[in-house]
Amino acid sequence: MNGMPSAKAALVLPKIISVRIDDNDLSLDLEDSRTVSVPIGWYPRLSYGMPAERANFQISSAGYGVHWPDLDEDIGIEGLLLGKKSTESLASFEQWLQKRKKAKKAKAVFSQVAA
Repeated sequence: MNGMPSAKAALVLPKIISVRIDDNDLSLDLEDSRTVSVPIGWYPRLSYGMPAERANFQISSAGYGVHWPDLDEDIGIEGLLLGKKSTESLASFEQWLQKRKKAKKAKAVFSQVAA
């Protein structure tokens, strides 16, 4: 070292103010006027979700993430800004798909019984 003080840059994350999602893209509007858009395919649970499930989301109270309760998916702004795709393993995703199939079958059986 040459005795010079080192500067540390602190990453200041902008808050999410709105979310748009369709069959192709996930777009988040940020408080600093930027819009971040990524392919929905980066997040398999969003890709496989029905439009109503995708539309049911909550921006975290702190404003740094989005949660989809019907899909058990959470995405943070830091990962999006860094260009990170889902890191869910194939085994975990397949387990999630199986649970969805079982839940749909159970719902169908219940609907038939109730009718």
